[in-house]
Amino acid sequence: METATLTIDEIKLKLDEVPQEKLTEVHDFIEFILLRSKPGPKKKKKKRVFGSAKGLIKMAPDFDEPLEDFKDYM
Repeated sequence: METATLTIDEIKLKLDEVPQEKLTEVHDFIEFILLRSKPGPKKKKKKRVFGSAKGLIKMAPDFDEPLEDFKDYM
């Protein structure tokens, strides 16, 4: 796929066609593109450790018992 090469002058001509009330959106989009194109700090992925959540989750002793709310259906 071939991409067209635009010049600054061509972009300026198109920008002149944009309605005044839409210029804020154009500006915001340009800011978004610039922000996204900046290289950010690389985050190092933490290696998962088996059992690292041990003790954080508690289950009630009656977990497997039928619920009172469903007594009529059983």
